[in-house]
Amino acid sequence: MPEPLSTRVILDRVAPEALFLALEREHSDLFWLDAGADAPEGWSFIGTGVPSSFPGEVRLDAAGGSVGAATDGVPPLRGGWVGWYDYESGARAAGVPAADAAEVPGGAWLRISRLAAFDHATGAVWVAAAEADLDDWEALVTRVAATTMPDDGPALTEAATRRVEARHTPTEYAALIERCRELIRAGIAYQLCLTTRFTVPGVHDGVAVYRRLRSATPAHHGGFIRIGGRSLLSASPEQFLHAGGGVIRTRPIKGTRPRGADAAHDAVLASELAADAKERAENVMIVDLMRNDLSRVCEPGSIRVDALWAVETYPAVHQLVSTVSGTASPGTTAGALFDAAFPAGSMTGAPKLSAMTRLHALEGGPRGIYSGCFGYIGEEGSLDLAMVIRSIVIDGAEAVVGAGGGITWRSMAASEVAEVATKAHAPLAALGAEVPAAWASDILN
Repeated sequence: MPEPLSTRVILDRVAPEALFLALEREHSDLFWLDAGADAPEGWSFIGTGVPSSFPGEVRLDAAGGSVGAATDGVPPLRGGWVGWYDYESGARAAGVPAADAAEVPGGAWLRISRLAAFDHATGAVWVAAAEADLDDWEALVTRVAATTMPDDGPALTEAATRRVEARHTPTEYAALIERCRELIRAGIAYQLCLTTRFTVPGVHDGVAVYRRLRSATPAHHGGFIRIGGRSLLSASPEQFLHAGGGVIRTRPIKGTRPRGADAAHDAVLASELAADAKERAENVMIVDLMRNDLSRVCEPGSIRVDALWAVETYPAVHQLVSTVSGTASPGTTAGALFDAAFPAGSMTGAPKLSAMTRLHALEGGPRGIYSGCFGYIGEEGSLDLAMVIRSIVIDGAEAVVGAGGGITWRSMAASEVAEVATKAHAPLAALGAEVPAAWASDILN
């Protein structure tokens, strides 16, 4: 086991983006867990590490661990692991059929060797590294603070012209929606999260693409992780799992509307989302599923619904979000939590095992990293993982964007097709591509 990292706070103000760009030029494996451009609060983490397996042995029941708000000003992450966990690994662990995917079981992870933590509320910057390396790491971060902040990043100099290959046409996807409704009518599932994907062939500059993505759609759980030549770029608005102080929390999103063309239209769309019976039913079914999942690793009687049907607004969409929490049972580990709760109910449907089995037959291919999760697992028992949605995976000479939506009995095919197009629009635009014409005609804005 590597030695714990030593930490200290530095006085210099450092732009996270500047440090990331400096590190990216020198390191093949690195990460940026990004609270968003101009974030007024929260933490961002940038650093490097060495490839590692999934740290399932980390215990999450430590009452002394950071609760996440870090009221004492200390970062909630001071050493541990950063990485992603793919959907098919979770499906196989749950005992349901899974498509063949070129993924290492358990995903890809880095054991942190150097870390910079940015407190957006105060501007404080913490550095962490092995004791013998801490001075050199601090010196590097300080040098970056003295450099000129780079420009806003490379803009696309021409209209989006990259070719996009869709796994399904809108007509095919609509037919799959009707098959989902047939399964619901037969009592086999109550909800199914039906997904598809869009592939953009060609070589992509992942850093330039991520800078465009975060500029267009900043999110509180964005991120860039590159491990072994593969890159995950995300503007995720959904926190899947958080653990700190012995408390485990999940914040499922079910229900989406695009932003309006003006303030009045925008308010109408948000109000419509809050009142939509189908969206509320979809959301509460996943809340009940997540209550059940957390109950497997939490103290009896400790499960709470802290928020139900809250409308949260982001640059591209409105979302319907709920929050469920519980107190970790003694001995609960990250591995036990994944066994209980992954894949996330918001990306499977309910009942989970039945939904996953049927989706395997319907979707026609692997999801891969999309609809998995990414983030950090701290060695002292903290954890913060986001859903891999609104994301791009760059691997070799192609980039992949996944998108989907929850299907219930009340789902209307045209609206669900439009929701997929809305969700895929920003990631594809960051790649210099457009939603295929047949899909784009259904975007609701």
